[in-house]
Amino acid sequence: MIVVSVMYPAGAGTTFDMDYYRTKHLPLVSARWNACGLRKAKVLCGVGAPGGGPATWSVIALLTVGSAADVNQALAQHGAEIVGDIPNYSRVQPIIQTNDVLL
Repeated sequence: MIVVSVMYPAGAGTTFDMDYYRTKHLPLVSARWNACGLRKAKVLCGVGAPGGGPATWSVIALLTVGSAADVNQALAQHGAEIVGDIPNYSRVQPIIQTNDVLL
């Protein structure tokens, strides 16, 4: 099992259209990645840091995929389309990381 983290930094000058993201971008990701082994998607919206500081990330998407090969297939087939959609809802590029699931 692999989890792909897609993390959008928060801060001054960042924008994020959550309505577009929820109604257009996430369905696009699901439509393209389901055939490539997407098993689950979870989206977290940053609201702050412990103790009252600002959130580091405005949004974090966690995409659970069966294997690293599935991630590579999804990116090869649909990466350009999905990344190309980002300017429709945000002015910042996300930081993307793959993760092994330990627990």
